[in-house]
Amino acid sequence: KKTKPVSSIAAKRRALIMSAALKEFAENGYKGASVQKIADVANLSKSNVLYYFTSKKRLYSEIMQSILSMWNSSFDNVTSSDCPAHALANYIAEKMEISRTNPYSSKVFAIEIINGSPNLDPTFKREHKLWVQDRITVIEGWIAAKKIDNINPEFLLYQIWSSTQYYADFSSQIENLHGTELSKQAYAQATDTVVKLILKGC
Repeated sequence: KKTKPVSSIAAKRRALIMSAALKEFAENGYKGASVQKIADVANLSKSNVLYYFTSKKRLYSEIMQSILSMWNSSFDNVTSSDCPAHALANYIAEKMEISRTNPYSSKVFAIEIINGSPNLDPTFKREHKLWVQDRITVIEGWIAAKKIDNINPEFLLYQIWSSTQYYADFSSQIENLHGTELSKQAYAQATDTVVKLILKGC
């Protein structure tokens, strides 16, 4: 029987640990999470977790970077020459799909921000701010070309985030009010609603 290459085993274990950590951080925040709990969920020893991630802080940092990477979308490459309606609709749809398929990621980020961002490393903050500034420039280009109304680009981004990430961050409230977890079809209807509301506002 052939054994898997060490690199393949390591990659699988890292992914397992990251998945367990994402759930733990989403449910308990950075302060309430523990390496032992993460190890238990991953069905590994604590020492095994620390072999791949030297500390809880290091693991958390990688989780946050993975969230930032996951949020990369077609909107990252949009320019002022692109159609704003098409670009914004695609961005909203992508954000809604992430809320549907990766709710823990949004919840981890939300808990961190609500607590004042005490555990966000400078690199994350810098990259996120640069991205926002770059996207604001694009939206300002649309405004200058009279492709959209003269609205505040920064607040437009906040509106998109709040409208889409709500479906992940407050999923328990939605489930309670809706009567059940939103189906894929219901998410599609919600996405269409959010797109129409935001585009009409532009």
